[in-house]
Amino acid sequence: MTSNLLSHCCTMGSLHEGEAKGEIKTISDISTYFAYPPTKFTENAILILTDVIGHEFINAQLIADQFAAKGYFVVMPDLFNGDSVPLNRPEGFSIMDWLKNHMPMQTEPIINVVLNEMRENLGCKRIGGVGYCFGGKYVCRYLKPGKLDAGFIAHPTMVEPDELKGIEGPLSIAAAVRDFVFTTAKRHESEEILDGLHVPYQINVFSDVEHGFAVRCDLSKPRQKFAKEQAFDQAVAWFDQYLKE
Repeated sequence: MTSNLLSHCCTMGSLHEGEAKGEIKTISDISTYFAYPPTKFTENAILILTDVIGHEFINAQLIADQFAAKGYFVVMPDLFNGDSVPLNRPEGFSIMDWLKNHMPMQTEPIINVVLNEMRENLGCKRIGGVGYCFGGKYVCRYLKPGKLDAGFIAHPTMVEPDELKGIEGPLSIAAAVRDFVFTTAKRHESEEILDGLHVPYQINVFSDVEHGFAVRCDLSKPRQKFAKEQAFDQAVAWFDQYLKE
């Protein structure tokens, strides 16, 4: 479905301005960003699985706050045990060397602990998964009964065809027209896979943006800003339809 390689575009982008309204807590020993809706209700929840920049990235926290403002309880864990990648990484940094310590065998135990806490102790009855870049793979892997009830992914990376074939819930995808990872050919392959499944799906393609736009685009450029905002609205509309009761 996507290239199995992370590239320079997975860590590059613009820092956004704003003040986070949520708070960092721990689930077990996992640092986690929490954002509550105005009602404080936790029944309708979203688990955000971030790109490699991680859960302390202000851009990601502002997005979490936006979902909370739309009525969702949001949980966004550190998927990397404190080893997230700096935005606009330093010269000489090898993303593929970094990835060796962040494969499913390291990542899934974190997700399992967080999901269990959400369902058992935090009162979450319905959980949507949001996956940006790196996180998109795991939304697909967890889009199954008892795990994630609906999913949204933007410019995903490293998603295997069998992982997409294995989803058992509604999936919405936001894609960039120019993406070295989720290429046009890979996007068309994904469409064919999804069309053979018995779940609702959606793929929106945005012009004038590149990989990472839904989190790290340049907001000073109107078309990029519009695409980011529309991708967020796409996710909210999807969850409003397939997650909320």
